[in-house]
Amino acid sequence: MARSSVTEVRTTQGFDFIRELGQQLRVDSIRASTAAGSGHPTSSMSAADLMAVLITRHFLYDWNDPKEPNNDHLIFSKGHASPLLYAIFRAVGAISDDELLSFRKFGSRLQGHPTPVLPWVDVATGSLGQGLPIGVGVALAGRKLDKLPYHVWALTGDSELAEGSIWEGLDKAGFYGLSNFTAIFDINRLGQRGPTEYQWETDVYRDRVQAFGCRAVVIDGHDPEQIDQAMQQAHEATGKPTVIIARTIKGKGFSEIENKENWHGKALPADMEARAIAELGGIRHLRVDGTKPEPGTPALTDGKVDVILPTYKKGDKVATRKAYGDALKAIGARQTVVAMDGEVSNSTYAEEFAKAYPDRYFEMFIAEQQLIAAAVGMSVRHYIPFASTFAAFLSRAYDFIRMAAISQANIRLSGSHAGVEIGEDGPSQMALEDLAAMRAVHGSTVLYPSDATSTAQLVEAMADRDGISYIRTTRGAYPVLYGDGEHFRIGGSKVVRSDPHDVVTLIGAGVTLHNCLAAAEELDKEGFKARVIDCYSLKPIDRQTLHEAAAVTKGRLVVVEDHYPEGGLGAAVMEALAADMDPPRIIHLAVRALPGSGKPTELMDRAEISARHIVAAAKQLYGV
Repeated sequence: MARSSVTEVRTTQGFDFIRELGQQLRVDSIRASTAAGSGHPTSSMSAADLMAVLITRHFLYDWNDPKEPNNDHLIFSKGHASPLLYAIFRAVGAISDDELLSFRKFGSRLQGHPTPVLPWVDVATGSLGQGLPIGVGVALAGRKLDKLPYHVWALTGDSELAEGSIWEGLDKAGFYGLSNFTAIFDINRLGQRGPTEYQWETDVYRDRVQAFGCRAVVIDGHDPEQIDQAMQQAHEATGKPTVIIARTIKGKGFSEIENKENWHGKALPADMEARAIAELGGIRHLRVDGTKPEPGTPALTDGKVDVILPTYKKGDKVATRKAYGDALKAIGARQTVVAMDGEVSNSTYAEEFAKAYPDRYFEMFIAEQQLIAAAVGMSVRHYIPFASTFAAFLSRAYDFIRMAAISQANIRLSGSHAGVEIGEDGPSQMALEDLAAMRAVHGSTVLYPSDATSTAQLVEAMADRDGISYIRTTRGAYPVLYGDGEHFRIGGSKVVRSDPHDVVTLIGAGVTLHNCLAAAEELDKEGFKARVIDCYSLKPIDRQTLHEAAAVTKGRLVVVEDHYPEGGLGAAVMEALAADMDPPRIIHLAVRALPGSGKPTELMDRAEISARHIVAAAKQLYGV
């Protein structure tokens, strides 16, 4: 699909207009932050000329139709410079002057850092080091999936260039040859507490950028002609992404604060605001109409298809991680399902999808932050991303997951090799905190199936689930418990074993459900009937089934999990029942000591989550 010509955009506004627009953006950044009494005007002022050139000459966007598929994308990785972004929105007529001055006020859409409550904002930023990698994910979708010529621009501060995630992003942008991606480094020398790591040593940044497979263009970030030429080169680039390294001055345009320390994150008081506006030439009301892209249609659309899930024979031993891969391959019949992995796809079984749909599989290698960022970027473009790695390694990307929830992104995560059940690899590989971490994410869904049949159905359910969904899978192969006719819904559970004379309820998920079933068999031999619940959905949790079981077994519950005691299955069950007037008596078996290496059975027994410990806990509750 052809784009509107950049040459045509250039004839619309000259450099005198652009210089005036840069001053307007500075003035409006000051006005908004002073009205709020907080914010980051100086960080906004340094990048004003860069943005003035971009939005007048190079940014192709229909401001009246933010959902146009062929729109360019602008991501403020330096999200604290939000006054500048909102000043842009005023300049293009997207918001009024009154709304600009509502910045940071209660109930305003113009929050301290940008969020998608504004239709022109793709993702929430403000946790530094995230916007650029997410932009790489958006560009990857544009190049490999949408096959549309839109361009992705990421405004990046120099302080966040110390974040490893920035270089993970540039590495993957270079690896995938994303010439439709341009990062703009705003090198203004000063960070929050003083000078940045390399200050104005632009050669250092140039060498690093080039080492990661990107084109580097070093410019004066206050010279509109140089900025324009650099952006034109970025448009014309082939084979490589471009990084514009712009030397700028923090607080540019107001001599009292230009290149001065201790002005980061501080709004100007009213008297200084007046002097700054006067020095900058006063309040302006320039309007930028910009240029719209030609309409485009993504190459992939999600038409109606029949998904045929894999089936498994009851009693066969199948690892749930294998069932995850099988199910992912099955739902890959939907063209908008995409998958990515952190170089462990032969263990997570995402390789099943990769083999079947190589054009929709993306290897992020061992770069877990970029793994999540790429998934979020795919979500921006309305794809259905599944990202997988070992559960323990998702902790490295937890801030990206947290921010993804603020972005209202729809991403699906799979964490394999969790708990002491993994065995000999030892504690560095054992996710024992993941359920707690994922349950704490706003609006998240947390699943921990115990067999292949339930895993396959839950993976399919995740595809249409909004928000952050997480499924925990096991390394070992365990018997299939459910036949093809069983149905599993998010927020449900299964009563796997019951009797009218049950005296205790055993609650497990994943591997511990099998331990609970073994314990129930032992108890039955001794004359004790035990109800067993498969609590495969930790969030949302099936309160009704828990309440019913507590009533039948007179409040005697044993909860067993291969996880530390804080925040996992036990916490979910206790929170669900905490409001009862007559709360149940609960024994909570969990991993309470730091584990080591060993056989899975040895480690589970040492952690006191094996069948014999469950039997002992049940008897203790019954008073035996």
